[in-house]
Formats: sequence, C-alpha cells, structure tokens
Amino acid sequence: MLFSEAVSLLQRLGFSLRIKGSHHIFFREGVKELINIQPDGSKAKPYQVKQIRDLIVKYQLEVNDA
Repeated sequence: MLFSEAVSLLQRLGFSLRIKGSHHIFFREGVKELINIQPDGSKAKPYQVKQIRDLIVKYQLEVNDA
C-alpha cells in the first residue's frame, strides 16, 4: 500500500492527523488507540497497514465519503 493511500484512507475513516517529523499520528473520537505511521520510501510499512486493518475490524469503521 502506498503511504499516501494509507493517509487518505485514515482521513476518510474520520481520523484527524498530527505530524511530528516523519511521524503521522492519527486519532479519532471513540477509538482508544493512536495510529502512528511513517513512510518507507513511497510505501507504508506492512506492520502499520496491518494495524490499520485491525482497527477497522475492531471498531467496525466505515469510510466517510460525504
């Protein structure tokens, strides 16, 4: 997955973004965990993609394309 796709997906899922250096930290009301992703070249790191997937499943998140 491209890093830009991961960022876009999290934003479409309703997460807010804070950037600190290369760390992109995402948070959302109702979700206890923070998502902290960094680019690996132009791609997202595989374990971080898995963390995103796990949160989508755990909280039954849906894309907000309104």
